[in-house]
Amino acid sequence: MNSGIDLQGTFIQSLIDLGLSAEVAKTIWMPLPMILMIIGATVGVLTCVWLERKISAAAQQRIGPEYIGPLGLLAPVADGLKLVFKEDVVPAKSDPLLFTLGPIIVVLPVFLSYLIVPFGQNIVITDVGMGVFLWIALSSVQPIGLLMAGYASNNKYSLLGGLRAAAQSISYEIPLALAVLAIAMMSNSLSTVDIVNQQSGYGILGWNIWRQPIGFLIFWIAALAECERLPFDLPEAEEELVAGYQTEYSGMKFALFYLSSYVNLVLSALLVSVLYLGGWDFPIPISTLASWFGVSEANPVLQIIAASLGITMTVLKAYLLVFLAILLRWTVPRVRIDQLLDLGWKFLLPVGLVNLLLTAALKLAFPVAFGG
Repeated sequence: MNSGIDLQGTFIQSLIDLGLSAEVAKTIWMPLPMILMIIGATVGVLTCVWLERKISAAAQQRIGPEYIGPLGLLAPVADGLKLVFKEDVVPAKSDPLLFTLGPIIVVLPVFLSYLIVPFGQNIVITDVGMGVFLWIALSSVQPIGLLMAGYASNNKYSLLGGLRAAAQSISYEIPLALAVLAIAMMSNSLSTVDIVNQQSGYGILGWNIWRQPIGFLIFWIAALAECERLPFDLPEAEEELVAGYQTEYSGMKFALFYLSSYVNLVLSALLVSVLYLGGWDFPIPISTLASWFGVSEANPVLQIIAASLGITMTVLKAYLLVFLAILLRWTVPRVRIDQLLDLGWKFLLPVGLVNLLLTAALKLAFPVAFGG
């Protein structure tokens, strides 16, 4: 398979050609992907907040923001600035240390999870062999921060919100892991890069969504529950719990919860894109496009075009899912907590187990189509 453009190798070689040693060149390269990841995630949050406002306005036949910058694009920036300069209040009878640690523990694992998201064959910060399960492991840390925030606030509504967040996360992590396990079984790997490569070569027909439609639905429902998006936003249910674990928070600490929610939504959409929608893979195979134009796959110009197309396709697929998640918020009513837990334990878990067994049977019966 064509390895595509190697940004890291090209960058380091360019610095070596300028006279720097290989060690210095690698040291200069190391922080760049992390900085790009943080910038990309922050821009993704701002885009999501703007989309949330515009899509919800359209769903309710309103205009939405339009005067804060062109088309209201600076409205999310104004929100962020307001939260940064807002007074940071710590309740008198709370636990100050745990109260501060809560939002930090919630937001850090989400940013770390971006390390495994590939935008191209070599456009990934780290190609970890256990990439997808590293994300599941990191996401399981988040409820600890939510529970900590609820407990430390010394407020019964906050405590109930934290407990709900923990119960919800446990309920939906298991079906999520089963859906991922079915993909790993077909791909013979847990690396996100290998999973995309397994789907490439046949264009849109090779994507996992056709072989794992049930797994796709389980994963997306469980991911929405993990992100606490409506109809699964029980930990923050305003009508019942004021604002759940966020009740006593203000200023920058509240902004971290807000940031975490949207960063997690974009991350989940990117992972669905990678696992089920071919990731950076174009609907028409690049080899077919190269043959149409009579150029070699190793052509540097074609590699740059393919890398640009790969990043664009990954982001487009992810934001299509973000659009669906936002639209779902204004379409489906919030479920009750007992319905939420019943859906996870009594429906998604058995269906996930059946889907896993069915995938194993199909892998044995049709090894060419199911990665035998």
